Amino acid sequence: MKCRFVKGDADNLKEICEQLGARGKMDLGPVISVVQGVINDIRQRGDEAVLEYTEKFDKAVLTPSSMVVTKEEIESAYASLEAEDPELLRIMKTAAENIRVFHEKQKEEGFMMDTAKGSKIGVRVRPITVAGVYVPGGTAPLPSTVLMDVIPASVAGVPRIVFCTPPRADGTIAPVILAAADIAGATEIYKVGGAQAVAAMAYGTETIPRVDKICGPGNIYVNTAKRLVFGQVDIDMFAGPSEVIIIADESADPEFVAADMLAQAEHDKIASAIVLATGEDLATKIWEAADRRSERADRKAQLEGSMENYSSVICVDSLETAIAFSEELAPEHLELCVKDPEATLEKINNAGAVFLGNYSPEPLGDYFAGPNHTLPTSGTARFFSPLNTGDFYKKISVINYNEESLREVYKDVARFARSEGLNCHAESIESRFEDINE
Repeated sequence: MKCRFVKGDADNLKEICEQLGARGKMDLGPVISVVQGVINDIRQRGDEAVLEYTEKFDKAVLTPSSMVVTKEEIESAYASLEAEDPELLRIMKTAAENIRVFHEKQKEEGFMMDTAKGSKIGVRVRPITVAGVYVPGGTAPLPSTVLMDVIPASVAGVPRIVFCTPPRADGTIAPVILAAADIAGATEIYKVGGAQAVAAMAYGTETIPRVDKICGPGNIYVNTAKRLVFGQVDIDMFAGPSEVIIIADESADPEFVAADMLAQAEHDKIASAIVLATGEDLATKIWEAADRRSERADRKAQLEGSMENYSSVICVDSLETAIAFSEELAPEHLELCVKDPEATLEKINNAGAVFLGNYSPEPLGDYFAGPNHTLPTSGTARFFSPLNTGDFYKKISVINYNEESLREVYKDVARFARSEGLNCHAESIESRFEDINE
């Protein structure tokens, strides 16, 4: 299946940017109406509504008590994996350790600093009290996402990590998901999915606690629910379709680049894989390799939609042109398959995650290396960052003046307050040093 092959210039690069910007955009009115109804229902009826939606959408009949995953179910999940796929369990534990070590480096500390006359100011860093993590069920379990979204909260010291995922029709959760959640540090696990899970975590039910922040991917209903509860709780980011840009020069292996294109395109029909190749010969080889490889791929429906509509091999005139296009698009993933990737990295400001050289393929970041794979999409890498340990902190400002230090500045503070017409603010300061009762 062929993706587009074009020679890059200012006009068609702009057109491609506009087309990618339109991915996944639709009239959300009907979706918002449905999701708002679910949220309102959960707020009013709590567990009863959650269980009704679980039966309706997941075909699982549960009770408030069976909605909660037990210690015995987690132990059974480990036993199942040990018997059926011990190698996967080992790999997950290794990946979890890599992710944990990386996120430990992101831990933050507050500070206190001395100012004039003995006053002190500073910041206290505290973890949020309850984090909520959602991981969808879909066509296949996503244990890598479980690790990526739970571990940063655990490293930040969040004392209560609530994990929600939809049950299978028999009321169970895939053993690999339960094991991953336990390895990552989830403190409690609930069998609930969809918009109803987001609503339950945002407002709380008789069984599911209200959380302070919700993170994790999902379909359009889950993402819409996160948008609608934002402000009631914090969320990680507004996620869109996945994407990769691969910048390749003469040092790149066409087969590697083609394989990396397909790795991104197989996500779904609106995933985007863009190659910016410096040279027509290289671009042609990549284009042909991607077509050949796609014919033997398993997820042909997903590949076809992505490759034909949202993926391209673009021949550009220079590395500088490729970088300029990437900076404009601000991709979720950026591969630099170039002769000097570290020097090229210095020119990159807008990307969720950057992969350097021919032996740092994007799936390495998805599963194993350590940096988080929950990344900003749809150009939001211009101002959003990957999910990180700091996302689970809150910061508290601290101000500590004594009488001498306040006396030195109180007239300035009062004057500033009066300039804004806030006389009571001024008197709050002045009352400590002047008789203002008359």
